[in-house]
Amino acid sequence: MKTFKLRYLVLLSLTIGSCSKYGYVRLNYPQAPSAYLPEGVTTVAVVNRSLTKEEDKQRRIIESVATAEVAGSDRLASDEAIKGVYDGIQGHGEIKIVTPQNSKEYGTGTRETPEVLSWERVTEICDSSEADVLLVLETFDSNSDLLFSAAAEQVSSVLNSGKPSGRIPTQARVNVRCYWRLYDPKSRTITDQFQQTYIMTFDVVGDIAPLDALPRTAYGAGMDYIQRYLPGYYTVSRQMYKKGKGNDKQVFRSGWRSAEVAQWENAIETWKRVVENGSRKSAGRAALDIAVACEVLGDTDQALTWARRSYEEFGNKLGREYAKVLLQRKSLNF
Repeated sequence: MKTFKLRYLVLLSLTIGSCSKYGYVRLNYPQAPSAYLPEGVTTVAVVNRSLTKEEDKQRRIIESVATAEVAGSDRLASDEAIKGVYDGIQGHGEIKIVTPQNSKEYGTGTRETPEVLSWERVTEICDSSEADVLLVLETFDSNSDLLFSAAAEQVSSVLNSGKPSGRIPTQARVNVRCYWRLYDPKSRTITDQFQQTYIMTFDVVGDIAPLDALPRTAYGAGMDYIQRYLPGYYTVSRQMYKKGKGNDKQVFRSGWRSAEVAQWENAIETWKRVVENGSRKSAGRAALDIAVACEVLGDTDQALTWARRSYEEFGNKLGREYAKVLLQRKSLNF
């Protein structure tokens, strides 16, 4: 399983009143992706298989008219989903997306999922494009609720009042449904199969949605799908002490000011003076702050050591709870 280096963003809370003894640090930690590419993959070939053969063209035109879609709109928009995949992976490691030349793969043209490609064909496409795996957009279908909701409202108004409604829709929702498969020719396994529904809402101009509503939604669907393979981030909050008591008060302030400007090493050295020379209560608070500073700097082991000292040596209950949190983090390898 792929591991991720710690990337963190430190934000000192500005919502805590000046009279409070507490402050907060917020950290962003990596979150594992929903799906993984096979080991050693560096190049992914992407193919749009949602299109139909030319002999099905007349049937698709009839279907488009019947469902209030623009003939050929799905054909054009499905390519935007492929672009979304391409753009979504840019800047994330060494993974490269390629689109094979002269590779036409045809599917059902509807929401009905086609049969899987033969492994001979998958291998042929990957070899021709020097790709390790093949990602296929198997189906693509779209709908907008603007016309349907407007028609339903007009029918309801006529039935209830005998008159058509004068209300003009102000928003339209466009949804696309995609079905993706990831083929690994090396192991001859389909490593991911994912049915996706992606929705965007647009303001209506006059009585129609923007002309780019469907392409934008399709592009967003592609971006959304490829995020399955990318690590995300979640935010955690760590409580700290801003103030000490008696002779330790000024030393605590000095340490906190260093933390506010991200001088964490200086803050640690300042708080260590309190641990060594301060009262038992102040020492427990300072040890807790050192623990948080160590986590900010990416040293979870030292953070756990200081959190335990805060509780075991000085009786600080926040140190006990913080140690539990850090132990959980370590068990998850984050």
